[in-house]
Amino acid sequence: MFKKILIANRGEIACRVIKTARKMGIKTVAVYSEADKDALHVELADEAVLLGPAPSRESYLVADKIIAAALQTGAQAIHPGYGFLSENEDFARRVEEAGIAFIGPKAHSIAAMGDKIASKKLANAAQVNTIPGHNEPILSAEEAVTIAAVIGYPVMIKASAGGGGKGLRVAFNDKECFEGFTSCRNEARNSFGDDRVFMEKFVEEPRHIEIQVLGDSQGHVLYLWERECSIQRRHQKVIEEAPSPFISEATRKAMGEQAVALAKAVKYQSAGTVEFVVGKDQSFYFLEMNTRLQVEHPVTECITGLDLVEQMIRVAAGEALAFTQADLKREGWAIECRINAEDPFRNFLPSTGRLVKYQPPIATMESADSARYGVRVDTGVTEGGEIPMFYDSMIAKLIVHGKDRAEAIAKMREALNGFVIRGISSNIPFQSALLAHADFQTGNFNTGFIAQHYGGGFRAEDVPHEDPLFLVALAGFIRRKAREREAGITGQLPGHEVKIEHDYVALVSEGTAGEQTRHELHISEFVGHLGEALVRVGEQSFRIVCNSRLNDIRLTGTVNGEPFVAQAERGAPRQPLAYRLQHNGYAIVVNVLSPRAAELQALMPFKAAPDTSKFLLSPMPGLLVQIAAEPGQVVQAGERLAVIEAMKMENILLATQDVKIAEVLAKVGESLAVDQLILRFE
Repeated sequence: MFKKILIANRGEIACRVIKTARKMGIKTVAVYSEADKDALHVELADEAVLLGPAPSRESYLVADKIIAAALQTGAQAIHPGYGFLSENEDFARRVEEAGIAFIGPKAHSIAAMGDKIASKKLANAAQVNTIPGHNEPILSAEEAVTIAAVIGYPVMIKASAGGGGKGLRVAFNDKECFEGFTSCRNEARNSFGDDRVFMEKFVEEPRHIEIQVLGDSQGHVLYLWERECSIQRRHQKVIEEAPSPFISEATRKAMGEQAVALAKAVKYQSAGTVEFVVGKDQSFYFLEMNTRLQVEHPVTECITGLDLVEQMIRVAAGEALAFTQADLKREGWAIECRINAEDPFRNFLPSTGRLVKYQPPIATMESADSARYGVRVDTGVTEGGEIPMFYDSMIAKLIVHGKDRAEAIAKMREALNGFVIRGISSNIPFQSALLAHADFQTGNFNTGFIAQHYGGGFRAEDVPHEDPLFLVALAGFIRRKAREREAGITGQLPGHEVKIEHDYVALVSEGTAGEQTRHELHISEFVGHLGEALVRVGEQSFRIVCNSRLNDIRLTGTVNGEPFVAQAERGAPRQPLAYRLQHNGYAIVVNVLSPRAAELQALMPFKAAPDTSKFLLSPMPGLLVQIAAEPGQVVQAGERLAVIEAMKMENILLATQDVKIAEVLAKVGESLAVDQLILRFE
């Protein structure tokens, strides 16, 4: 077995590999860019080597530097993680030529299956059903439009070296095809250094289901069941689960056997994933093979009890698989939510900056083979750390394992309620909304689920709450608890002591409109101890028991005997004394006042927000790569104004109405802050 391995990656996957290596008694070497000098994976590893500047093309994508780091530190093997160089056949070959083991498939397997065009040709030759398409690189946008007309819209434009939703577009007409090809090619060139693009028919209402395979150097290949990955936004997976709630045992077996046959055809060693698109009638077509560890591998680990990273290391060390297909059992149901640094209420724009607060839910499954039926958090960040603009947006992966799907969903909703992230925006409210949706809970969804239900964007109103007055009552409980504490402070001026009221008025702001509603509260004496109270909101009563501290953001307790996990904190935009509360993705701002204070509050003037309609503002931090208009130019609604690059994605800013450009206020190549002015309109 190896004594020392180098992890050629960053973030949560680097930390994930380090945990397994540590369990196996293997020392680890981290590599990092200047932007990651204080990152968690650098802290966890036994050694760390600086690669270079922040951009990945100058650090994590430079094979020479990574191989040199391995040789310098005496690492006997390199684990590539996912992304970056993980599916680069040249890198895998050069690692082996340097006398270092590559913890992944051999270069010939990556060449045959990692390349999307080559893998489709191989699948066709093996008589595997594939989706109709054009499997040769397309050279121009004009050629793309011609080919699309032959295939028939809609079509999917894909980068040959793409992955993770990058270098991929769906086009429904000639205009979208022309523009999509150009953007797809640019993203592929910037992210992967390979601008080859091909095209295939887009199967409408499809399921995206993938089979995990595992092979060794002795020729054994097994399938470790499937993962349901149909909940996607812009082709980026959002929620994954295992098993799939859709396919039958017969389909599961057929897909698994086909995946194994495909892997054996290229003498596949290590962990890999064969992806299929599955129709409503459970017909399935080979999509592609990912010759690496998948982001969503933890759900497979939960239901099988296997540590896939450990299996990859053992296979790379020449060991045979210690189990057969018949030995593999499925146990329970696992779900993974990707927690991303993005603002779902601003069209999921990237959100970078410092993690002022970062408190994941308490993990009860620390590793792949620890106690079952619990919560696991795979992350690469810590409180106070930075989310840089140079890499992908994932903060953490939240994984739960339940006895069945209903229990897994319930566990995930509770875990999301307790996941505290402040300083940047996250997609947690959106994840909560997805889990609460009736179609998700019944398993009635396909890859178009998010586009169908949230095609117009995501709003606060899209997260309904089964009992919104609960949060109003909780705000009253917190306010009353604070008054109890204030009343106990010694040295108060006689005759001016803090008085503990029973009656309050709650002014509630919710939704994007921010309209206020008024509720009368009555809070009885605390029952038994200071952590209990009976709160009446109108005609509805809530007996709340909560012993969390006043400065805790995450609150746990019971309401009317039922357990809850919620978040609450003092301070909200324009309402510094109000409480902001969150539960099940639903958020409100509550100002709890005495009846007299509420009367006076109604007389206070309201300051309107400044009018920014005459300006184009940067919606996120990022690099301004294009300004598509100049002073004096008239731009119609829907036309491009500027392009900002953040987290390896191009974000196109479009005109929302017909405008005339008066002034350009930013320069191409400039690093923009959020809300920085780019253009002024007449």
